[in-house]
Amino acid sequence: MSTANRGVNIGPPRFKIAVHSIVWLAKSGSILSSAMIADQVDSHATFMRRVMQALAVADIVESKGGREGGYSLRKPADQITLGEIYSAVSAEQVEPEVDVDCGVAAEQLDVELEKILIEAEQQTIDYLRKFTIADVMNRVEFFMI
Repeated sequence: MSTANRGVNIGPPRFKIAVHSIVWLAKSGSILSSAMIADQVDSHATFMRRVMQALAVADIVESKGGREGGYSLRKPADQITLGEIYSAVSAEQVEPEVDVDCGVAAEQLDVELEKILIEAEQQTIDYLRKFTIADVMNRVEFFMI
């Protein structure tokens, strides 16, 4: 079953895939190619490269090019928070806005709604910063081996 088809889908669609990817990198302790990571998280290598690029820009992972290249963590799992990951992949998700003229009342509503959504997202990020990749791995029975 794809990670995209499991449970609650809150936040950027790439968030779960990014967390799974970082967990696999942490578990491996080595460099993994996008194809290897994609196989572990049931995704496509091209999609994984986009996700990993966002994580690299955020200094969460390091990428190494070439035949022996791939991705590795820039810091230990206990120093990478879910909030960092969320911020990295949500920055990547910029949807084009559709400009619809719905009058002054709708404009004011949009402004206020946007303020509320920005505050909600910030509270989400603040909450996620309480958890590290190591915390998540410790909660998953499979990784306690």
